[in-house]
Amino acid sequence: MTEIDLSIRDLKRHFAAKSLSPLEYWLALEPHIAAWEPHIAALYLYDPDAARAQAKASTERWTKGETLGPLDGIPVTLKELISTKGQPVPLGTRAMELTPALDDAPIAARMREDGAIIFAKTTCPDYGMLSSGLSSFHPLSRNPWDISQNPGGSSAGASAAAAAGYGPLHIGTDIGGSVRLPAGWTGIFGFKPSHGRIPVDPYYVGRCAGPMTRTVDDAALAMATLSRTDWRDGTSLPPNDIDWTDLDIDLSGMRIGLMLDAGCGLDAEDEVKAAVVAAAKQFERAGAVIVPVGPVLSRAMLDGLDNFWRARFWGDIEGLSEERRESILPYIYGWAKGGADVSGVAAVKGFNQTIEMRKACGALFETVDAVLSPTNPIVSYPAEWASPTNDPARPFEHIAFTVPWNMSEQPASSINCGFSRSGMPIGLQIVGPRFDDMRVLRLSKAFETWSGGVTAWPKPPVS
Repeated sequence: MTEIDLSIRDLKRHFAAKSLSPLEYWLALEPHIAAWEPHIAALYLYDPDAARAQAKASTERWTKGETLGPLDGIPVTLKELISTKGQPVPLGTRAMELTPALDDAPIAARMREDGAIIFAKTTCPDYGMLSSGLSSFHPLSRNPWDISQNPGGSSAGASAAAAAGYGPLHIGTDIGGSVRLPAGWTGIFGFKPSHGRIPVDPYYVGRCAGPMTRTVDDAALAMATLSRTDWRDGTSLPPNDIDWTDLDIDLSGMRIGLMLDAGCGLDAEDEVKAAVVAAAKQFERAGAVIVPVGPVLSRAMLDGLDNFWRARFWGDIEGLSEERRESILPYIYGWAKGGADVSGVAAVKGFNQTIEMRKACGALFETVDAVLSPTNPIVSYPAEWASPTNDPARPFEHIAFTVPWNMSEQPASSINCGFSRSGMPIGLQIVGPRFDDMRVLRLSKAFETWSGGVTAWPKPPVS
């Protein structure tokens, strides 16, 4: 490992032993970020001066033995949608007025309480409505494995920053796969916990937040901070006494479903299916019983969700001036305008399809203890595309493996399970029962241990 590749656990050990300080680590990270950022454009409001001041203050706390919490001195980025007091929240679009946020969102507040170094926000597409690094406000974010390719989204900058090694911890948000999809395309670990496990503001149906890291252990360590309750999220779960570091698991006799058909949307490519099947065989060798299972999603469910989201989004933006609406990314604006023609009855029927997803997922988990599937159906797509289809009439064809678990409120992760012939990462999705976040983390850790994780990370392009 190089000095910048240290995990949260490694960093804390060095900080405690005084063999490396938070300031020294940050100063080593700065030139690494400087080498990468012109190529992948992952960051918004990057402030190295403020980061140095935070790192210096953390160093003094470690010297005195007066640390604030388990993430003291750990650099972290927050997705741009997560409010930080005094800074604007453009929501990835030129349509927003750049008004400073009045308060820290729950995640930002927890990070500050524990002494983490918030050194930047990360980019996202307009309103977080794309699985892409394309935005009308931010520069085009790119995939560190191949900068001609897309990092996915909507947590685009977070995934790119994690894959490029901008420190060990990055926080994204996920309403249909926006943590897991980019994690799969950039080879990192992305964890969407049970709905409400990490409080968010504003909260909404299916909307979660989660850590995006290079290792399962780093994500698990972050959960102790992220999962503290906050009254602002009316869906947040009660206080927990989970030992997030207890990642051992016995797979003997565990029934794990293998889902290779999402039911609709883009078919999984052969390379993707082969990598997921190979991963399933590793679980089988460890004692699990692998059970082929059918899809939980249907075309009616996905189209209904499309109608509901269009109507909801049009309701959000129809009050903007025509000039501001026209400044939204054309792909998203063109899709949203269809919401004006969705009747109230059709919108409610669309919303009701989220209940059908929940019922289908619940029925499946009466027969299995966990589910394995592809995270993304395809290996990659161009950086300049708004989605894997690049067609606003078919906007959600790529989320069929991920979106049901948002609506069923179940925990799910994406972990690297191999590489395509073109050298791009392939993501394995692991899904657990509602509220059993530890099962997903433990299964992810087991797989990471068997596979050795990503043994080599992308190198900065030559300027």
